[in-house]
Amino acid sequence: MKYSEFYTAVLLCSMSAAGAEELALDEFPRLALLQNTSSPPPSTQSQFSSSKSEPFFSDDNSTQKSYAIPAAEIVGFDFLVNRINERVNGGDYEVTSGTIKHNLRTAWVTDNDPFSTNQFFHPYQGSIYHGFARSAGLGYWESSAYTFLGSAFWEVAGENTPPSKNDQIASGIAGSFLGEPLFRMASLLLENGDELPQFWRELFAAAISPSTGFNRLAFGNRFDSVFPSHDPAYYSRLQLGVNSATQKIPGASTQHDPNEVFADYSMDYGLPGKPGYRYDRPFDYFYFNIVSSSSNAIENLVSRGLLYGTDYQAGDNYRGVWGIYGSYDYLSPQYFSVSSTALSLGTTAQWWLTKSIALQGSALAGAGYTAISTRHGTGPDEKDYHYGVSPQAQLALRLIFDNRAVFDVSAREYYVNGNIENRGGHDNIARADASFTVRVADHHAVGIKYTWNRRDATYSDIDSSTQTRAAIGIYYAFIGGQQFGAVDWRH
Repeated sequence: MKYSEFYTAVLLCSMSAAGAEELALDEFPRLALLQNTSSPPPSTQSQFSSSKSEPFFSDDNSTQKSYAIPAAEIVGFDFLVNRINERVNGGDYEVTSGTIKHNLRTAWVTDNDPFSTNQFFHPYQGSIYHGFARSAGLGYWESSAYTFLGSAFWEVAGENTPPSKNDQIASGIAGSFLGEPLFRMASLLLENGDELPQFWRELFAAAISPSTGFNRLAFGNRFDSVFPSHDPAYYSRLQLGVNSATQKIPGASTQHDPNEVFADYSMDYGLPGKPGYRYDRPFDYFYFNIVSSSSNAIENLVSRGLLYGTDYQAGDNYRGVWGIYGSYDYLSPQYFSVSSTALSLGTTAQWWLTKSIALQGSALAGAGYTAISTRHGTGPDEKDYHYGVSPQAQLALRLIFDNRAVFDVSAREYYVNGNIENRGGHDNIARADASFTVRVADHHAVGIKYTWNRRDATYSDIDSSTQTRAAIGIYYAFIGGQQFGAVDWRH
C-alpha cells in the first residue's frame, strides 16, 4: 500500500516533537527540560502516589471516558485516509461494498508492500487509533482493543486487496506499543510544561500525539483533563551530530553515504527507585528512542514498556522493576531494515556503586514477529523481503558519574527463522552502540559515539549475505536534570 504525500507529511510533522527533524531545533531544549529524576521528601510527593495498588484493568479518566467517540473517530480517520489515497493512487483504494464482502470471506495473507509502509507507517497509523481511545478516557487495555479492531477494519474496508496478517500485527499490536509512549509524552508535556505558554504546550503535545490534540480541541472541557502521570522519574536527551563510516560491507545494497548528519531523541520514563511511584499500569515504565539521519528519515525507532510487572529492591543501593515488556523496534541503517513486534521478560534497574556513581540498565529476552529487507537492492530477489519468528535479546547499560559524565552502551540481537515461509534459512541481526558524554555547562554536553550494525543471512534460495556498517561520530547533547538520569532515593 502506498500512502499519499499528504499523509507522509502529517506523519513526519507529528513525529517531530519526539525527535524528527521537522521541528525547529531550538524548541528541543524546552522539551528536554521536562526532567524529574530527584526524589522528593515524603511531604512533597505527588498527590497521585499511593500505597494501594490500582486494578490491572484500570481506567485513568473513568468519569470522562467515552466508548462511542473513539470508535467513530477511528472509522472517520480510516475513511479520510482511504479517500486521500484513492484520489492520489487509485487502484487498491477503490473500495466498494463488493470488495468489503470479498475481504470478509477471503483468507488473510502476508503482503510485501514497501517496507517503510508496512513496518513504520502501519504502526504509526495504529498509534493514532490508540491515541483516540486513550485521550477519550479509556485505559490502556481498552485502547489496545480499539487499536486492534481499528486495524482489522482498515484491512477489510480500507483497501480492496486481501487483508494482511503482517499489517494486522504492525497496526493492531505495534500500534499500541508505539501509541502509549506518544500519548504519555504528550500528556507529560501538558502536565509539567509550565515553562511554556499554554498555546505552545498544546501545539507540541498535538504534534507528539495528534489524536490527543484533536480530542482536546474538538471536545473542549470534556477531554481537557490531563492523564495523571503519578509523577515519574524521567530523563530526556537530544543529540545532534555527524558521523563517518569506519566499516562498510553493503552486500546486495547499491547505495552508501559515508557521512551522515543525525538527530537522536530519547526518553526514559518511570525510572525505578523513586519513593511512592508504583508500576500498576502498563507502560508506567517505558523507553523511547528515535533517530533521524541525512541518509534515512527514520534510522532507528525503539519503543518498549513494562506491560505487567512490579518493583523490587536489594539492599539499600539497588532498586528495579521486572515483568513482561512489549516492544516495537524499527531499525534501518543504510544497507538493510529490520522491524519487530515482541513480548519479552526482563528487568530495568539502578545500582548505586558509590556515593556519586550509579549504574542503570535493562536486560530483556523474548520473541517477536519480525520483518527484514535489504535496502536499495537491484531487484526483488536482492531486496529479500521476508518475515519470521525471532527470538531476541536486548541489553542496555548506563554508567553515570555524578553530574559530570555518562557512559552508555547497548546491544540488540534478532535471530529470525525463515521456516515460517518455508525457506529453510535464517537471519542473524545485531546492533550495538557506545557513547561517552561529558557535561560542559548546565544542560549542555558534548560526546562521542560508535554504532555498529550487522546482518548475516543464510537461505537456500539466495546466496549467503553479510551486510555491515559501523560509524563513529561526535555530537552536541542537550540533557535534562543534573545527574544524567540517576534517581537518588537515599536519605
